[in-house]
Amino acid sequence: MALPPTTPLTERLSERGKDIAVVLAVTVVVVGGTLWSMRGKSETFGQATLGWALIAVGCGALYFRRRWPVAVALVTLAVCVVYYPLSVYDGLVMVTFVVALYTAAAEGRFAAAVALGIGVMLMIVYGEMRQAPGRREVDDASFMMLAGWLLSILVLARAQRTRAAYLEEVRARARAAEREQEARAQQSATEERLRIAREVHDVLGHSISLINVQSSAALHKLGKKRTAADPAVALAGAEEALEAVKSTSKDALRELRSTLGMLREAGEAAPTAPASGLARLPELAERARSAGLDVRIATQGAARELPPPLDLAAYRIVQESLTNVTRHARASAATITLDYGADDLRLRVEDDGLGAPDGIGPGSGIRGMAERAKAFGGELTTENTADGFRVTARLPFTTSDTAQGAQ
Repeated sequence: MALPPTTPLTERLSERGKDIAVVLAVTVVVVGGTLWSMRGKSETFGQATLGWALIAVGCGALYFRRRWPVAVALVTLAVCVVYYPLSVYDGLVMVTFVVALYTAAAEGRFAAAVALGIGVMLMIVYGEMRQAPGRREVDDASFMMLAGWLLSILVLARAQRTRAAYLEEVRARARAAEREQEARAQQSATEERLRIAREVHDVLGHSISLINVQSSAALHKLGKKRTAADPAVALAGAEEALEAVKSTSKDALRELRSTLGMLREAGEAAPTAPASGLARLPELAERARSAGLDVRIATQGAARELPPPLDLAAYRIVQESLTNVTRHARASAATITLDYGADDLRLRVEDDGLGAPDGIGPGSGIRGMAERAKAFGGELTTENTADGFRVTARLPFTTSDTAQGAQ
């Protein structure tokens, strides 16, 4: 909830500055009104001195009106009670009490302000009752006007108090909304960073592992050239391995460009290379075969088209599994099984390698695969088997739409 772009001048002033401004404004009004009422009238030096002293006390007390609202209202009321019977002039000292009364109500001391207003009216009634017949100081019309004036002041102060509370609530909601928006933005940035980190890890980890195996094979065959009876055969094998390195590095660059394309600016062209998915499993298997791993793909159930995020997640899980097999398992064969059920897709990648050593926790690759499966409401398990190692993942179809942005 946004606040108005402009702020009133009174809100931009400091608290002390506003208090001084009110004191000066009221002093000008009271002194000016008193000087105006002095025309054609006179009083003793003592009366004048005491009267101006009371005016100074009443106006000066307003500086503390927000710190002690009820006490200042009582002080200004006492000043009025002493001033008007004493002074010959009908000055505007009453203004100090009105301002103090308004402040008391606006600062949340509404009950005390109402009690003071009623007390003023009762004092006026008592004073008029003590006057001699026919010598009233406040007639009925003036009395009603004064009562209406005080009532209006209280109502206005109450409205101001309500408005201030509403504005504070609006500001609090705006601050809370801003904090929530910042938290969401930070969470989104963190999730996006982790997602891209998984993509880069899977793309580079798989391809570089294959390149390492293939280049090692090329070096091994070139070393055999020196002792081989037919060096041409060794060179042909090395050339085949280097061709595989070239093909794998080309695929790695393509996938890396596609992944980094997620970071492109708005309006830039999207990558034209086909997105990775289960349809490209044969290419993935062929690259693994070029590294000496016999990969087979088996499909169970009726194959179906998957949403792109789910399709990519399944592909990355298989890719990372083959990367681990190539890098760590010392396996000669691996089997990829795609089981299309009614509600989910189940993946299995099994190899005939050494398996995972006991007591060794999962690496970042397995954690990344588990995070991908969990983002779709599925799960991933890993276990040693009698013949090697198995990775099993379940990816539900029903929640894939809700995880469109997770991958």
